[in-house]
Amino acid sequence: MNSTDFPITIFSFGYKYDPPRDVNFLFDVRFLDNPFHDRELRSFTGLNENVAEFVLQNDSGKKCLQHLLEIIVFHARQLHGSNKEELRIGIGCTGGHHRSVAVTEALAGLLKQEFPATKHFHRDISKESH
Repeated sequence: MNSTDFPITIFSFGYKYDPPRDVNFLFDVRFLDNPFHDRELRSFTGLNENVAEFVLQNDSGKKCLQHLLEIIVFHARQLHGSNKEELRIGIGCTGGHHRSVAVTEALAGLLKQEFPATKHFHRDISKESH
């Protein structure tokens, strides 16, 4: 298997629904600006472009994405080199609705450039009532 075939699974979740246990990495993004506190954005999810911009288009959001990408790519290359089968990453925020979804979407898009077998999903996105 070459590195482009190495499978990475990245998913968002809400801490209030318990963190996942079956991951290599668990990242907490609750420090990022929370769209829940903006009345106009609250009813949307991190799949919405305005919510994603709110979360990621500021200094903290940009640096977070950059650092997460660096550590994940490094770790994926190391795991692939040691013949591991998969890398699983959970990205968490309070409800799994806004911040973790936006970060997961952005990271998945960036990771697919080097690791096209990257998959992503949003574990708790439908659990939250808006």
